[in-house]
Amino acid sequence: MDSNFISQMSCICVGPKRAGKTHLLKALENPGSIDETTYSMPTNGINIFTINLPTKNVNTSNTTQVTPQTESTMEKNGKDTTIPRRKSQKAPLKCIRILEIGGAMAPLWRQYYENVSKIIYVVDTSNLCQISAAGVLLYSILAEPRLQRCRVLLVLAKMDYAYRQMRNEALLMLQISKLQKEIRQELTIVEASAVDQTGLDAIYAWLQIP
Repeated sequence: MDSNFISQMSCICVGPKRAGKTHLLKALENPGSIDETTYSMPTNGINIFTINLPTKNVNTSNTTQVTPQTESTMEKNGKDTTIPRRKSQKAPLKCIRILEIGGAMAPLWRQYYENVSKIIYVVDTSNLCQISAAGVLLYSILAEPRLQRCRVLLVLAKMDYAYRQMRNEALLMLQISKLQKEIRQELTIVEASAVDQTGLDAIYAWLQIP
């Protein structure tokens, strides 16, 4: 595969081993292709998925978005007024290629950060034993200087196997409340399941943002 082509990928999907990255991306690429009997081999290298994004408006009710820092201005009377940053409006994307990098390649993830503007980080919510390691990897991504302007999608995957309290415990163990106060990136959290398609519409909506 052309290494120059790989270096131009603007969206990457990473996460610990067996977090459900391949399952999720297959479901996004071909909705309905994943069910309870589907099995994916762990990704030891990289995969590329082409996602065709729906043109209709999709539901984003199950997302939690952490907005980026705001800018302060001074009114004439000397009072501080905080206003959100304004972003130029662009047409929604219709198609996007996503580079999936295997969890076993975590030490090499940094080699793929050039030109990246979006990161999908997948965590297996049903495996709380993995959350601490997932948190360490997530913090290393958020601290990377080249990724300070990236949009980050934190996917709490395998929600069909997890119960509600496990989702809350995962967020607590990842210290999301603390991260919200310290990170510069725009972070969106989605609960998803490749099997029952929970959260796929919210991920499509996030991917459509230029």
